[in-house]
Amino acid sequence: MSWDNYKKAITLMEEYEDECDFVGEHSEDVVKKAEQALGLRFSNTYRDFVKRYGAGNFGGEEIYGVIGEDFENSSVPDAIWVTLTERKEWNLPQNVVVIADTGMGEWYCLDFNQCNAEGEPPVITYDSGLETDERTYDRIANDFGDFLLSLVKEEVDC
Repeated sequence: MSWDNYKKAITLMEEYEDECDFVGEHSEDVVKKAEQALGLRFSNTYRDFVKRYGAGNFGGEEIYGVIGEDFENSSVPDAIWVTLTERKEWNLPQNVVVIADTGMGEWYCLDFNQCNAEGEPPVITYDSGLETDERTYDRIANDFGDFLLSLVKEEVDC
């Protein structure tokens, strides 16, 4: 289950807090502004992550989220800025939110058109540099909780 795996990831992150480098907590108001800028509501796990950590790194892995309220004059790891920029420059679909860079020319994204019964979208890889008809959407995790737990475990070699 997504929430269970998300909580396991948070527990590991707290255990290895010296591996954490995040911008820090955000208010409900800031999270709502981010959602409004993207035109969607975050899933429970991603919303909790953004409120709790904002955005940043765990070990060598960067997780995009919310840095602040200026979504137009920002940079990585601001998920809102990256997503809005990709929408404008590469026609990123409105249902997709960029949450990390694969390091291979693709993005890890939440696909809000495929939410499960708990309202959690899967994590997909997405290559916005391809022509629209050549783009693929490969599912790499059932939801953000699974994605985060996998990422954290890989970093701590559990």
